[in-house]
Amino acid sequence: MRIALVFSLLTALTQIGGVSYLAGRWLAHRGEITRRSTRLAVFLLLYASATTTASFTAPFFGRVPLSCFGDGSLQIQSPLYCALNRNFVTMEAKRAAEALSVAIDLEFPGTITLVLDANFPFLDGFPLLPHLSHDDGRKLDIAFYYRDEKGTPLNRAVRSPIGYFAFEEPAPGTQLPCAERDDLLTLRWNMGFLQGFFPAWMLDEARTGAALRWLALEGPEFGVERIFIEPHLAQRLGVVHPNVRFQGCRAARHDDHIHFQVTE
Repeated sequence: MRIALVFSLLTALTQIGGVSYLAGRWLAHRGEITRRSTRLAVFLLLYASATTTASFTAPFFGRVPLSCFGDGSLQIQSPLYCALNRNFVTMEAKRAAEALSVAIDLEFPGTITLVLDANFPFLDGFPLLPHLSHDDGRKLDIAFYYRDEKGTPLNRAVRSPIGYFAFEEPAPGTQLPCAERDDLLTLRWNMGFLQGFFPAWMLDEARTGAALRWLALEGPEFGVERIFIEPHLAQRLGVVHPNVRFQGCRAARHDDHIHFQVTE
């Protein structure tokens, strides 16, 4: 039971971690390795090798990794996304993200655009929890841009350690699409207990609005077909476009990041 639980958890979190775990157990059994620290080291070595191999084999499945060590205008927000193999996209999605980052850097020199969750390296339809999509390489989350308490633009900085769950609350009186809903099965978590732990930085409306506007107006040239953000933020940022949509009341809130997807 414990083996099945660990296998399932590692597979859900990383896609290939469960297989690495079973392979490590088999090697430990064959080598009569009993020390937990050694068994852990075997697993970590196998997992690191599998993760490295995934970067070279994912293109055969139509996906490419976003660089974990890039130093350009597009960078991954946290090494955690690379460690968990959540940094894979189709080539079209990668081109769109790179073009977005270049455009924002040109308009706001020196700006780095941060990537959050992308997709796993293999198998369309394999869920990337807790997302309801992100299962075919075509989806990508982009972090918001922020200013500090004095209004100074921040670079490569987000309010939450992983870029998620630091929500931009709607203004009083704003009409909310899920206000009357009380779904039992939902990923729309408000995370109210966390909000006080995040720095009181302000959303950089100029840069975030520019990114949303570029995805809506210029993004289709790069295959961008759908963008998710909370309606109150789209209104606040002044971006109205058929491709800018509400993700629904059962999906996670999208007032902490921008989600976009490209065509097949």
